[in-house]
Amino acid sequence: MIIGICGGTGSGKTTVSQKVLEAVGEDQVAYLQHDSYYRDWGHLPFEERQKVNFDHPDALDTDLLIQHVERLRSGQPINQPVYDFTQHVRTKEVRRIDPKPVVLIEGILIFENAGLRSQMELKVFVDTADDLRFIRRLQRDITERGRTVESVIQQYLEWVRPMHLEFVEPSKRYADIIIPEGGLNLVGIDLIIQKVKAQLAASQ
Repeated sequence: MIIGICGGTGSGKTTVSQKVLEAVGEDQVAYLQHDSYYRDWGHLPFEERQKVNFDHPDALDTDLLIQHVERLRSGQPINQPVYDFTQHVRTKEVRRIDPKPVVLIEGILIFENAGLRSQMELKVFVDTADDLRFIRRLQRDITERGRTVESVIQQYLEWVRPMHLEFVEPSKRYADIIIPEGGLNLVGIDLIIQKVKAQLAASQ
């Protein structure tokens, strides 16, 4: 069973994914984050890497993600890239992921690509107010990715918001389930968990 969890930056996608993982069991779920598939910009000087629009679909190697989903579906393990968000490069490390009954894919642009979208049996869109999403992104980028307040605001106005309006928000129409308020919506999350458990039980 291939599940996609989409939504804007800071919407609560990761929280929803983690709650599904905890409820279903990590031994049952292969968890793939689209963020791991950013292209390697190591060939550019660091100043140029900072100018890349990381919220545009072209910044991601979605073809590789599709290949990995197909490999997992066919029962083969994958080596997922490990991305360094402070330097905007792929590290030399990889993360081995073994095939599991459920593949959970998470990212802001996973519904934008028709080829990736077609792999999914269940598509979930996490819908959260813009101001909350911005605050969460600001906190995350400062604490986890070494950014300054000014750089986060500039990136949000220049790239994040326009790309959200152009690519992320329109992809909501492909969702089977829309969950308002992200990880705070326990009823919506429980619906997903019960759907996954029912699918697992039927396949045994």
